[in-house]
Amino acid sequence: MSATGRPAGAVPGAPREQTATTPAAGGAATRGPAAVATREWRRFGPAERLARFAVYLGVVAAVVLSLRTVQIIPEFLYDAPQQMRDLFERMWPVDFAHYPSSVHAALLETLHIATLGTVGGVLLALPLGLLAARNVTPFAPVNYLAKLLLVASRSVNSLVWALLFIAVFGPGALAGTLAITFRSIGFVGKLFGEACEEAHAGTLEALRATGSPWASLLTKGYWPQVKPAFWAIVLLRWDINVRESAVLGLVGAGGIGVALNTAMNLFQWQRVAVVLLAIFAVVIVAEVLVTQIRKRLI
Repeated sequence: MSATGRPAGAVPGAPREQTATTPAAGGAATRGPAAVATREWRRFGPAERLARFAVYLGVVAAVVLSLRTVQIIPEFLYDAPQQMRDLFERMWPVDFAHYPSSVHAALLETLHIATLGTVGGVLLALPLGLLAARNVTPFAPVNYLAKLLLVASRSVNSLVWALLFIAVFGPGALAGTLAITFRSIGFVGKLFGEACEEAHAGTLEALRATGSPWASLLTKGYWPQVKPAFWAIVLLRWDINVRESAVLGLVGAGGIGVALNTAMNLFQWQRVAVVLLAIFAVVIVAEVLVTQIRKRLI
């Protein structure tokens, strides 16, 4: 035994051997090697288990209430495979002769709506994104106001925007273009503002130390850092707008949706098949085109 009370040869800082008091014969207590009581390990405590059970119960209750609200009719479910088979039979053979006369022009109009809507949305979203970024505009009321406008743009679906602009400007491609524009503002502005907030502060502080004006901070400090994210956002939004503009015609906002709605109302299922194939082909081509452009720019 050393002067510090440790056994000879013990390493300083090493854990000591645990001992436990065990009853000896006659009731006397002796100290021996540790006889630690076995503990049952539980991953979650009682409060955590109760919270998890409440979450699971809430999810199940929400699903049950949703199913009751949908009011699924069992007879329609049983008959669905036969109805789908009948629908595909009426679509065959596909009336490809209808494509040059009606579908092609509507398809080009859809691409024009998506492209112009994306350009307009980006032009309107960039100022809001800069105002929403706290490091670009360090003024909380302006940040909250810009974020409120971005949320308002995202919260309204493109079909609802189309109905509003149809009521103002009448049916046609103009209403569809404005609907895509206002729908894109929230998406582009939010992601662009977040990209600005993630910009490295070192470069910006160096520019401020040299007395650079605010315009130089944007062009030399923020833009080189957010440029890859910006082009990725723009391309992704255009890809989404191509899909969304294809259905705007169902409410009269121009594009290939008008041709689809007309063919469905007249029960011309062979022409419906042509329109659906055209939409599918455009979506695939747009996806491939966006992927290749991103590889070259980013």
